Amino acid sequence: MAKITYQRSGELLQQLFRILKKHPDGLKAQAALGELAKTVTLTEHERGHYDDGSLRFNTIVRYATVDAVRTGWLVKDSGIWTVTQEGIAALENWPDPLDFYRQAARLYRQWRKKSKVESDKQDDLTATSVEKEDIGEDEERDSSVAFEQAKDQARTDIERHLEAMPPYDFQQLVGDLLSAMGHFVESIAPRGPDGGVDIIAHVDPLGIQGPRIKVQVKRQQEPVGMPDMRNFISTIGPHDSGIFVCTGGFQKKVIEHVRDRDTRLTLIGIDRLIQLWIEFTPKLPNSARELLPLVPIYFLNL
Repeated sequence: MAKITYQRSGELLQQLFRILKKHPDGLKAQAALGELAKTVTLTEHERGHYDDGSLRFNTIVRYATVDAVRTGWLVKDSGIWTVTQEGIAALENWPDPLDFYRQAARLYRQWRKKSKVESDKQDDLTATSVEKEDIGEDEERDSSVAFEQAKDQARTDIERHLEAMPPYDFQQLVGDLLSAMGHFVESIAPRGPDGGVDIIAHVDPLGIQGPRIKVQVKRQQEPVGMPDMRNFISTIGPHDSGIFVCTGGFQKKVIEHVRDRDTRLTLIGIDRLIQLWIEFTPKLPNSARELLPLVPIYFLNL
């Protein structure tokens, strides 16, 4: 059976950190793995594929990152990988790949002991020739990697579904979500020019209490920039509040502007949209659930 040495795991992990260091806001897992594969020379074993067509290299790297996540060097959130300051410091403090991975493994063992899930069998980390078995030998890593891959695949499927959704169905989805959250949707713009406002809602049925809520909805991969945001802001009256929903997210300048200068506005990217949809699914009518039908699956994530 082919084996992956700690030396190789350290090399891959260090190069991954160097890539992520250039992206302080993080990278999607698939993008990070893709960049890593381009910057290292894959062995014949790593170039192999599993029966489902997936590249073995990607799973090998995911295994190497388990230690880094548990030690706080790497954060994985909603399919986004981000190297932490602790991880950057580790990259500087342990330039040798073997020492680097040994340190991650040592801290990982400490984490396991603290979490009271220490296994009976421990790897000997003192010999330079130490090797770890490839996929399937460490049950805990198997569980962690399988869980991560399932989440990433589910997230990818959800994103693709939203990207392929007709624009007016997406508007309806957002309107249904607002209704489930307790707002009263007055109107959803029909096909044609909408003047920059796709949905108008209120906090009460008669629109007497609180501000009127104006919503702009964009289903696109590119993040919203300041020109689009200024256009939307121009539609917001003194007694209105605004919600901008965009699957592609928002540029940093837009986020800073809303945070520092315009508290009337709320930005909802794809992460928050999915979280809200999951949270309020029980309050959605069946017709709305059909737009984005999600089914929960529960894993034992030790």
